[in-house]
Amino acid sequence: MKIIIRQMTAADAKEVNLLSAQLGYPLSIEQTLQNINAVLQSKYHTAYVAEYESEIVGWIGASQAIMIEVMPHCEINGLVIDKDHHGKGIGKLLVDKVKQWAKENNYSKVGLHCNVKRTEAHLFYEHLGFTALKLQTNFVINI
Repeated sequence: MKIIIRQMTAADAKEVNLLSAQLGYPLSIEQTLQNINAVLQSKYHTAYVAEYESEIVGWIGASQAIMIEVMPHCEINGLVIDKDHHGKGIGKLLVDKVKQWAKENNYSKVGLHCNVKRTEAHLFYEHLGFTALKLQTNFVINI
């Protein structure tokens, strides 16, 4: 099985949008395209796709995280693997690519947030060597 990991491009918007919907993020393709373009224009963000037989079967996005109280680090903002391609090592390849980007940008750690309901994802991240630090509640307000 030959998986190709490459930089995400604007041409990937439709496939990225469909994959994102699998996790419950139903943006329009136009908004997905705007978001991809913003990521591609930022030196503090990166995004990659995984291709299998010329089909995009996963994507990952990451960015620099700067907070007052901790050292700057890399934060995985999203990781989606097509439901029909779980268990094939695609997620690990994408995470490894982000780890490479983080090292190239002199970050000493990679972090992420994962919904407490996604217990299979928790096991995946622990298998890759991530350590769960805490449970938290996220708040949002529309403005």
